Amino acid sequence: MDNNLAIKTLNLNKQFGNFYAVKNINIEISFGEIFSLLGPNGAGKTTTIKLLTGLLQPTAGEIFICGYNIQKEPNKSKKLIGLLPDNAFVYPKLTGIEYLRFVGDVYNVDISKQKKRIPELLSMFDLTSHANELVEVYSQGMRQKLLIASILLHEPKILFLDEPFYGLDPKMAKLVKDIFVELSKRGTTIFMCTHILEIAEKLAHRIGIINKGELIAVEDKNCLREKMKGTLEDIYLELTGGVQYAELIKYL
Repeated sequence: MDNNLAIKTLNLNKQFGNFYAVKNINIEISFGEIFSLLGPNGAGKTTTIKLLTGLLQPTAGEIFICGYNIQKEPNKSKKLIGLLPDNAFVYPKLTGIEYLRFVGDVYNVDISKQKKRIPELLSMFDLTSHANELVEVYSQGMRQKLLIASILLHEPKILFLDEPFYGLDPKMAKLVKDIFVELSKRGTTIFMCTHILEIAEKLAHRIGIINKGELIAVEDKNCLREKMKGTLEDIYLELTGGVQYAELIKYL
């Protein structure tokens, strides 16, 4: 156990039958670090997030969150994290403000703090005028903003984000990026999966690339570019066996 690390894994594996969704992942992520995990569809990104947040049990290996073994001390570790999963469910028959109060109660956020913090978050994400509307009438972008607001409510030490910019317009995407940068400066760790390479290149301190369940690269983004001599897109395609798109375009 290392209390100086936000996230640490030891030989992390997840099998479904004979298939390895995640294979021998060893990673250490510091407090305040923005870490972006990249990989093709089906490479193991979402499975990795589910393992790190305790939604899946590993076949083998250990996971430490802020020094706590998440398998042995799930309550202590889970209260320190905020999770934005891919295709997250939001209760449609709750209003926006009711949903935030529900999340606040789940995380035992003091009522007085909720009364102060919830209006601030609604204002930050331009949802104040929609606070008393049912979530079922929200657009995809509004739901995404509500979900991001909800994971910030209890001020977690680590944010796990699976495609956090899905559905956001450019203005809101810029705000969310700025929020992540500011939280990082304050010591919050951000573990992010995204297919948008430009966002990963701009925001992340370090980048991990996963393919077929194996972590094939973990580097500071500047070191990665220097070592591989190319853009992040070039490096990503080379490491994951990307096809030569020029060969496909001829069929247009």
